[in-house]
Amino acid sequence: MKLQVRGAETFATTGGRLFDPKQPTLVFAHGAGMNRIVWSLQTRYFAHHGYAVLAVDFPGHGRSKGTLLGSVQEWADWIPDLLDSAGVDKATLVGHSMGSLIALDCAARHPERVSKLALLGAAAEMPVHPDLLKAANEDDPVAFDLIMDWGTGPVGHFGRHPVPGICLLPGGRNLLRMENAGVLGNDLGLCNDYQSGMESASQVRCPTLVIAGEVDRMTPAKQGFKLCRTISGAQSRVIPKAGHMMMIEHSGETLTALKGFL
Repeated sequence: MKLQVRGAETFATTGGRLFDPKQPTLVFAHGAGMNRIVWSLQTRYFAHHGYAVLAVDFPGHGRSKGTLLGSVQEWADWIPDLLDSAGVDKATLVGHSMGSLIALDCAARHPERVSKLALLGAAAEMPVHPDLLKAANEDDPVAFDLIMDWGTGPVGHFGRHPVPGICLLPGGRNLLRMENAGVLGNDLGLCNDYQSGMESASQVRCPTLVIAGEVDRMTPAKQGFKLCRTISGAQSRVIPKAGHMMMIEHSGETLTALKGFL
């Protein structure tokens, strides 16, 4: 599905069904250097079970045109424009990693546009190791290796994915390589710079679920719990043996957690 947002063509997948803005809407927000592909299983399920789905490529990512934005706050302010373009008043935001920061900040800044919030691989702050940030800013492929090494748990490293033929480490590296030069460095930079997570969390008033991976080394579960305690009435779920890339590494368990919340 192609939308015009701020004058630029924005691409989103709809889970294999025509988008109907009259249905409850779910917007899926991807992480740094990624795109809509990471949500393939979850979006398809919800699109066939009564929801209108938008798994969006942020501007400058995937198949979307437009320029990269330089802060979490700018991306958060972009979400209502996306909803306007799709003809949607309110939506549930489902965000992973960088996408969780954007969803969190959007819910704080634009509460009238967010009905529910699901945050995966989330933390109030996401400092990036200087070596990773340097490699990403230089478009060094080492950055892809570092992200996939640290971002996956046992299933990613030992090839135990439930879908035959799926190997997460090379697949993740290829996904990161699909993006244009400068994308990963931009995204990691804005994650590293974001310092408003706790303040935003304290302002969120919509129902919220924080999903943490038990062995997440990029945003450890304890950081997700800290964020959860700051959001009024928020719930938390832990996916056993899952790393940071839980929605592709443990896609079924992630779907189950989302189904129970939505």
